[in-house]
Parts: sequence; structure tokens; C-alpha cells
Amino acid sequence: MAECENNHEKKQPSSLDTQRPNLSELLDRGWKIFEETDSTNLPLGSSSIQVGVKRGIGMLEEASRMVAQLDLFSRNEELEEVATAELKYLLLPALLGALTMKQTSREKRLQIVQTARAYFMDFLRRCKEYNISHFKIPTSPEKDPSCVEAPDDGSTAAKSVPCQSDLVAMAAQRQTKIERYRQKKDLETRLTHVRRAIDSGLDDDDVNRDFYLLNVQRWVTVCLEEIESIDQEVEILNKMDVLKHSAGKQPSQPVRPPMKPFILTKNALQAQVFGPGYPSLPTMTVDEWYEEHRKHGVLPDQAISKRDNVDDDANATEREEEEKEKKAEQDDEESLLKVRNWDEWRDTHRRGYGNRHNMG
Repeated sequence: MAECENNHEKKQPSSLDTQRPNLSELLDRGWKIFEETDSTNLPLGSSSIQVGVKRGIGMLEEASRMVAQLDLFSRNEELEEVATAELKYLLLPALLGALTMKQTSREKRLQIVQTARAYFMDFLRRCKEYNISHFKIPTSPEKDPSCVEAPDDGSTAAKSVPCQSDLVAMAAQRQTKIERYRQKKDLETRLTHVRRAIDSGLDDDDVNRDFYLLNVQRWVTVCLEEIESIDQEVEILNKMDVLKHSAGKQPSQPVRPPMKPFILTKNALQAQVFGPGYPSLPTMTVDEWYEEHRKHGVLPDQAISKRDNVDDDANATEREEEEKEKKAEQDDEESLLKVRNWDEWRDTHRRGYGNRHNMG
């Protein structure tokens, strides 16, 4: 009886091993997690979404290790030699890159996008080896020959030439993007028809092969777009990192020296003898300074008052002369009598008559 129990315990681990997901189940579950994450209305940074992303990445990584151990793909074989059931495993690097891009850690953003780019490039190289689609493998920004640095000769010209500044190259790139967009839409339309056929129960090897091939071709266009976006983001992240380091190295603003006090001395001699900073330097208050300048009549308001007084005197003289002229014009008898008497007196008396002051 004990021997039977021991045999049961020995068989228990083997039954658990059979419950582990196989390669196909790992791919299907990881693929499903990506589709759910890509179509959800929940915030991408929520904990539930991020937990699902990490779980999907773990499943797809385990499936990739199993594919490498089984050596399912070889550079020496053609696409026709790959079995239909194995075609879907070509999508593993693309799905891994797409799920990696769903991670939202800001501190590890540069590492995340670089890891996703490596997955996308691995997928594109494998598709290129099997000649699944016609495209050009993206080059690394550091190896792009169109990005050249101009010599630093101190001239006023630009010191760096932007990437693909040639108008012909820019037009060709734009045309390539347009063609890639059309191709992507066409592949999605064809995928919709094939998926309907499969859902209707048409389980045919040719239909399944078309379904996986169309998915692989569609992911080629997606990966090319993602790599372009990643290269732009990496450039921005590198510049931000440089700015952070440069900001940390910049010295703090120098402390300004204290301003010397401005001291009002009573006269120039005191300023020359004692000078600023002497402990017993005689000073005057603002009121004393104002009173001193007021006595000398050098204040701004005093100059204005003087001008006003002069103007008033001149106006009074002018008014007096005007009154005399008006009286003369009106033939004032009293005024005329005074004038006549004065004229007669001057006729009968010489100049200086009657001036006996200080003559004894």
C-alpha cells in the first residue's frame, strides 16, 4: 500500500508538467494580451494594464526561448519550406517589441525604446531573410551616412547638416511612407476577409497560411513605422539627458559684493579728510542736507519760484505801462496836469536844483 502511495507521489510532478502551457498556447496568450491592451479604454499607466503587459512579455519571452531551442527557422531555407503551423512564430519578436512599448516607466524610457527597437529589428531581419516583403532595413542613426557634421571653421554658416537635407531624398521618403500606408490598409482589408473565413469554420491549410503571412506582412509595416518613431524619441531623450547633466554642472550664480554706503558729508573737506568707512565720520540727516541747500537757493523748487517771481515783476511793469498809455489815450485831466506842471518846472529849474544832501 505504501509502495502504491510512493508511486503516486512520483507520478504527481509529471502530471503538473503536462499542465504547463506549450509553445502555441504561450504565443496565443501573449498575442491576446497585446490585442486587449491595444484596444482597451483604460489608462495605459494603470496597474492592471501594466501587470498584464509584464505577464504577456514573460510569456512571449519564454516562447522565444523555446523557438530558439527547437531551431524552427534557418537562414538556408525558403519561405515555402516553413510549415504553416510554424509561420505564426515569426511574429514573436514583433509582438515582444509592441508589448515592450506599452511600458510606461519614465525613468527607464530610454532602455524601453531601445529594447523594443532591437525586437523590431530582429523581426525585420528574419522577414528579409525569407523575402516576405520588399522593404529596406532601417539603419542606426549613428550609422546613417546622410547625417554628417560640417567642419567647425568659425564661419556664420550652419555647423551641422540635417539628415536627408536633399530634396530628392525627402521626396522619396515621403513617397515611401505613402506607399507603406496604402499597403498597410490593403493588408488589413485582406486580413478582415480571411478572418471571417476562419471564423465561419473554413479550416483549410491555405487559408491559415494566408492568414499568418498577411499578419507578418502587416507587422512589417508596423515595425518600420515604430522604428522611425523610436529613433526620433531616442534623439529627444539623449538631448534631454545632456541638458540635465549640463544643468547640474553649471556653477551657481556668484554672490554680489555688498554695496558701499552712500554718506552725505557736510562739506567737501570732510569728505576728503575722513572718507567713507571712517568710524567717526560726521554725517548729516536728510533734513539738514535739505536746509543747507535751501539756504543757498539751489533746490529745484527754489529755481522755479525765482522764475515765477521774475515773471510776476515783468508782468506788473507791463501792466503799469499799459495803464499809463490808456490814461493818456483817454485824456485824463489829472494826468495831463501833472505832466504839464512837470514840464514847466523843468524849464525853470536846472538839473540837480534843490539837491543839498551832504553839502554842509
